[in-house]
Amino acid sequence: MLECDCSLETIKIFSFAILVQMKNNLIVKKSKSGLGLYTLVAFKKGDLVIEYVGEKITEAEANRRGGKYLFELNDNWTIDGKGRDNLARYLNHSCKPNCYPELDEAEEHIFIYAKKNIKPGEELTYHYGKMYFDDLIKESGCRCQSCEKEKSG
Repeated sequence: MLECDCSLETIKIFSFAILVQMKNNLIVKKSKSGLGLYTLVAFKKGDLVIEYVGEKITEAEANRRGGKYLFELNDNWTIDGKGRDNLARYLNHSCKPNCYPELDEAEEHIFIYAKKNIKPGEELTYHYGKMYFDDLIKESGCRCQSCEKEKSG
């Protein structure tokens, strides 16, 4: 039997997270970049993988808050995906990703699709975009799998 000094609230949060992950056939676990989102099932090229969800805020509010989970919908609106219920926040950057984001026509939702066939157990990644890459990744060096292979090979 497992013992835990966790509060009831903490146990509820972890239980909810596990149920959500199982429901979506996705799981958050350790990756080379920290935490990453992995699939438990296969996805075919073009399949919907997950929606990037969060609070819809104005661009001005996004600039005020800052943070690394901000996903711009258009010039006026941004999704703040910092909440842990947003499993898509765990998709890491890759220079050679297996997923890509796409806005719906109303520019209100961000959907992540499979860019290629993805096998169970693979980490899900997408390219964060040139501005994010230049501002937050480039200086410290990209740690995605394709860049790590180039450094070691």
